[in-house]
Amino acid sequence: MKLVRYGKPGSEKPGLIDAEGKVRDLSGIVPDIGPAQLSPKSLAKLARVKPANLPLVRGKPRLGVPFSGSTKFVAIGLNYTDHALETGNPIPKEPIVFHKTLTSMQGANDDVMLPKGSKKTDWECELGIVIGTLARNVSKKDALAHVAGYCIVNDVSEREWQLEHGPTWDKGKGFDTFGPIGPWLVTADEAGNPDKLDMWLDVNGEPRQRGNTKTMIFNCATLVSYVSQIFTLHPGDIITTGTPPGVGSGMKPQQFLKPRDVVTLGIQGLGEQRQLIVKYA
Repeated sequence: MKLVRYGKPGSEKPGLIDAEGKVRDLSGIVPDIGPAQLSPKSLAKLARVKPANLPLVRGKPRLGVPFSGSTKFVAIGLNYTDHALETGNPIPKEPIVFHKTLTSMQGANDDVMLPKGSKKTDWECELGIVIGTLARNVSKKDALAHVAGYCIVNDVSEREWQLEHGPTWDKGKGFDTFGPIGPWLVTADEAGNPDKLDMWLDVNGEPRQRGNTKTMIFNCATLVSYVSQIFTLHPGDIITTGTPPGVGSGMKPQQFLKPRDVVTLGIQGLGEQRQLIVKYA
């Protein structure tokens, strides 16, 4: 299934995408796509619903974050060998774990706002792992059984704040609007092998990132298991898994986002995002 939450920010309703790519309303079946709906039992119940029997949502509604109730937005750094090399960093021996703020989360096609005075805002196409059942000290073997599904994340990053204001990456990663997620959550049974998905990102129609999740240093099962050793992952939590090469800070000369730029990105089977870059307001 492709699950969505549609409508104005703060007033989103649950829905799903039918075989024709249209939004069907799920609010008569469930109150939201949140922690209670992400469990295997609840997802199996939703899978039995026939989309044709659901109300059709007219037009092209805004799509918000496709799930609610997150307690953590976990991120992994330098998880692609080529990306580590393009940034001049050594290949990590263990996953680099940091956090993005919950207030950075927004819909896949919402505008991205540049921080006040920013000159080094960058793009990062990433695969997001959404937790469906509580995970604490889980093994690699069992890790993916705790996953509800997968989605696209643009891990927008302000490199000056990330790298030039002390060693804490969170400062450059957590600005408002810096975490577009979606457009939908693709359940694990439909997403296929998450460690073998093509991914891409363009800026103003010009190719920037091209990659595949098969080149991740630490795969999805490893990341879920590793992070669960550090803190408990709850249903609705998300892990964004790192980015392939092609970021602006790795270019020569470096290139960063400016107002009116348009970023488009996608991952095989998970849809596409589009963001307009706007000034700080």
